[in-house]
Amino acid sequence: FESWDAFFLVFEGELNVNAVTFAEEEETQIKEIEGPWQVSFGENESEFSSLTSWSENPEPAIKYFSGTASYQTNFNFETKESGSNYELDLGSVKYLAEVILNGENLGIVWKTPFKINITSALKEGENQLEIRVVNTWVNRLIGDAQAGAEKTTFTTMPFYQANSPLLESGLLGPVKILKID
Repeated sequence: FESWDAFFLVFEGELNVNAVTFAEEEETQIKEIEGPWQVSFGENESEFSSLTSWSENPEPAIKYFSGTASYQTNFNFETKESGSNYELDLGSVKYLAEVILNGENLGIVWKTPFKINITSALKEGENQLEIRVVNTWVNRLIGDAQAGAEKTTFTTMPFYQANSPLLESGLLGPVKILKID
C-alpha cells in the first residue's frame, strides 16, 4: 500500500491462508519531461521553461491565481515495450491534477505519490500531454488583500492579510515516465 491507500478485499469460500504477500514492482525511470510548458491560467497564457510555483512568478495574475491551470507540452517516446506498464510520476503537485495524454483523459491524482497509469494512451513517437492543476484559493485571498487590488473573492472573515505568506501552487515536478515491471 502507498501512503493513505485503501483497498476493499472480498473473499469467497473457505480461506486456507492467514497472509498474502504480493511481488514488489520494479520501477525504472525511462524519461523526464522537462518542457517547455505552455500554461494557461484562464485568459492568461505563459510559457514555463521549468516547473516552478505560481507564487514565485512576478506576474500578479499568476502569482495570486486561484483555480485550474492547464500545462501542455509535447514529448517524444522512443520504444514502448509490449507487456510493460508505464506510469506518469508528476513529482510534487499543489494540490490536485488531472492527466490527459493524446486526448485520453486518464484521471485525477489528489495525493502523494502523484502517479497515474498511462499505458493505454502512451504511443511511440510524439505524444501530447496536458496536465490540469487545481490549487486552493488562499493565494487569491492574499492577492485581493494587496493595496489597490481589484477584489475578485469574498469571505466573511479576513483570514489572510496582504503580508500573509503565499502557498506553493501548481505543478512542481519533476515529471517522469516510469516503466513498471
